[in-house]
Amino acid sequence: METPGGVPARPPSYEGVWRFTAPAVDVSVPQARHAVRDLLVRQGVPVHDDILHGLLVIVSELVTNAVRHAALLSPEIAVEVAIGPEWIRVSVEDNHPYRPKALEADYGQTGGRGLLLVREIALESGGTCDVEHTATGGKIIWAALPLYPVAAPAPGAAPETRITSPRPDPSAP
Repeated sequence: METPGGVPARPPSYEGVWRFTAPAVDVSVPQARHAVRDLLVRQGVPVHDDILHGLLVIVSELVTNAVRHAALLSPEIAVEVAIGPEWIRVSVEDNHPYRPKALEADYGQTGGRGLLLVREIALESGGTCDVEHTATGGKIIWAALPLYPVAAPAPGAAPETRITSPRPDPSAP
């Protein structure tokens, strides 16, 4: 990135990666959501309100899943926030080896659709999400969203995906 005079431009001051850990207990869900929101405010990230609200729902869903389904094998979880010039990526890591899949709507169940919600929020905003295995046998579930909403596609047109994971190669550190 360069300025008009050919001088390299400085990256936005809000870019970076932050990671924190929390016990895999219910109270960690709102604490993680508030920590992510407070980080974005403190760093001055120019995220659109609609994207921010979706991102905070995603954080809540991912931490809730880790607390409910991984706590036995992972008494501690890690939340990571990576912010680039046009995107934000949140991930939740636990030590449970099970790789969850988004369930389709089953109106007879009152739960079990958190990952479906995460996927839909990510796709609707022009982002993406996935699950990766860790080197230690656990997993990382992540979602990357643009800082600003993408324009709606024309009727009948396929939606355009603007961003991919900040780590295009999942095996890259």
